[in-house]
Amino acid sequence: MVRTQIYLTEHQRDSLAAMARAHGKKQSELIREAVDRLIDQGGRDERRERVLRQAAGIWKERDDLPDFEAMRSEWDRYSR
Repeated sequence: MVRTQIYLTEHQRDSLAAMARAHGKKQSELIREAVDRLIDQGGRDERRERVLRQAAGIWKERDDLPDFEAMRSEWDRYSR
């Protein structure tokens, strides 16, 4: 492990200390867990964005699909 110094607000420090006591863990352990969750979440978000970008426009040049605008207009007429 690498030692890293961080600055917390008083509220963050007090809340973290209370959570550490409640869970029977060290503050540093809770911080590492939070950083791991943040890293995991960021990776999922990046993968999701990449997949969405790859999928954008995949039906653009297709002529074998129904006219979605006409279908939406028809649905709008019935929903009024």
